[in-house]
Amino acid sequence: MKVNSNRDISFKSIYTNRALKKGLEFAEENGALFAATATLCLSAFARPAAIWLAPHTDKENKKVACAKSISSSLAGYILMLGLSSPVAKAIKKIDKNPQKYLKSQTIQNMQSGAETLQQSKSYILATQLFKLGLGLVVAAPKAILTCAGMPFIMQKIFHKPKPPKNSEESKGLNFKGKNPDKLAKNIGKALDNPKMQKFSDRFKDSNFAMHIIAATDALNTAVFIHEINRSKGIEERRKKALNYNAAFSTGLSIISGYIADKLLEKPTEKFIQKFREANKGMKNVEKQVEGIKIAKPILLVGGIYYIVIPFISTFLADRAEHSEKFERLMHPRASRH
Repeated sequence: MKVNSNRDISFKSIYTNRALKKGLEFAEENGALFAATATLCLSAFARPAAIWLAPHTDKENKKVACAKSISSSLAGYILMLGLSSPVAKAIKKIDKNPQKYLKSQTIQNMQSGAETLQQSKSYILATQLFKLGLGLVVAAPKAILTCAGMPFIMQKIFHKPKPPKNSEESKGLNFKGKNPDKLAKNIGKALDNPKMQKFSDRFKDSNFAMHIIAATDALNTAVFIHEINRSKGIEERRKKALNYNAAFSTGLSIISGYIADKLLEKPTEKFIQKFREANKGMKNVEKQVEGIKIAKPILLVGGIYYIVIPFISTFLADRAEHSEKFERLMHPRASRH
C-alpha cells in the first residue's frame, strides 16, 4: 500500500510541479520564443552529436551540417528574442482589458459561449496566430542569417580557412519592436476584422499549432536552400550535401511529427485531464493547459528534427550527393544541359 501511495505522490508532483507550470505558461504566452529556446538547447548538443554518429558519411559534410545546426538555432533565438516580447506583451494587454482594444461585437463573437474570452477556442487560435505566426515572419531572415553565419562557425569551431567577405551576407538585419500599447491596438484591429473572426471560428478545433510549425519549417528550409546556392562563403562541393540534408531533415521531421502527434493525442488528453484535476481551483490552470497544447508539437517536432532525423538525413544526403539519378530529380533543368 505504501508503494502505491508513493507512486501517487510522485505522479501528482509532476502535475503540480512549479517549474513545469512556469514552462507551460511561457509556451502559452510566447510560443515562438519557447520554440526558439527549445531549438537552441537541442541544436547545441543533441543534433551535432546525432550528425557526428551518422555512419559511412563524409567527415567534412558532417562539419558543415553541424555548423548549419548551430548557426540556425542562434539566428532563430536572437531574432525571436527581439521580436516576440513586444507581441507577447501586447496580447497580454488585450487579455487583461479586452474592452479597451476590441469592439464589443468582437468580444461577443469570439467568446461564443466560453466562460471568459481568454478560454474561448476562437480567441486562443486568433491570438496564437500572432504568437506562433512570428516563426513564419522570421523564417526568411532566419534562413539568411543561418547561411551567412555558417562560414564564421566553420572557421571558429572547425578551424576552416576564413571565407571572403560577402557584402550582401554581412549586412545586419535590424528589427525594432513597437510600443506594446500601440501594437495591442493594431492587433485588436486585426481581431476586429470579420474575416479573422470567421477564420478563427472555423479552425478553432484544428491542430493549428502543428500546422504553423510545419509551415514555418518548410518555408525556412526553402529560403535556406536558396541562400546556400547563392552563398560565396560556402564551398561549392559542400552545397549539394547541405541542401539535401536540409530537405531530408525537414521533410522527414514534418511527416514524423504529424504521425507522432496523432499517436500521442489520447495520452495527451489523459494528461490534461489529470493535470486539471490535480490543479483544480488553482490560478492559470487553463493557461497552462493551453501551454501543453502549444509545447507538445514544438517538443515533438524538435525532438525528431534535432535527435532522430540528423542521424538519417546526414547519411542520406551524403548518398544523394553521389547519386546521378537523385541529382536529376532535384535539378531537372541542369540535367538537360
